[in-house]
Amino acid sequence: MNISCLIIDDEPSSQNVLKSFINKIDYLDLLHVCNNAIEALAYLKNNTVDLLFLDINMPQLSGVSFYKSLQNPPKVIFTTAYSEYALDGFNLDATDYLLKPFSFERFIKAVSKLKKLNDHPTENIIVKADKKLHQIKIDDIYFVESLGDYIKVHLENTTLVTYKTLTKMYSELPKSSFIQVHKSFIINKKKINYIEGNLVIINSNKIPLGVKYKKAFLEFFNS
Repeated sequence: MNISCLIIDDEPSSQNVLKSFINKIDYLDLLHVCNNAIEALAYLKNNTVDLLFLDINMPQLSGVSFYKSLQNPPKVIFTTAYSEYALDGFNLDATDYLLKPFSFERFIKAVSKLKKLNDHPTENIIVKADKKLHQIKIDDIYFVESLGDYIKVHLENTTLVTYKTLTKMYSELPKSSFIQVHKSFIINKKKINYIEGNLVIINSNKIPLGVKYKKAFLEFFNS
């Protein structure tokens, strides 16, 4: 599955380099470019992405402060012209750190780390529910439903309710099998029984297919 990207950088020349490199990688999809962290905060209120290319040294709000402010941050590759900021980036569990100016070869090395994680995801996931830690197989998940700051993880014969947002849960699931079909639902492609109009039927459950998600879902379903 492709990795959706957001560039956050206040320098047009750096934006152009990143756009050029991203366009050369078939599994990267650039969704938007933001000139600063304030623009990015507004964009992420209504959109989700898999990966940020985030400049650290920006006016108003630094890349590090911006990233720390996100409740459910996506993966991040920090970019900066100042090597002294590298430690800050890695302390935030960054996928990688690119020191400007960086080559296309170095860029490929950075994004390949995330590609490997997407292609070879873990088989199990830990879900905390009912004051217990449940280890469940990712393939056993039928769909996930949002309940505000909580989610319901639907399995074949039971449902687990845990304190986690849908966005955070989606970031932990392999994009080869799971896709968001509505602002409140993520589904497992392998568990779909059939599609009827704007409904996805899974194990007798009728899951709504949102308008903004329909095109991407149908492409995903037919792939």
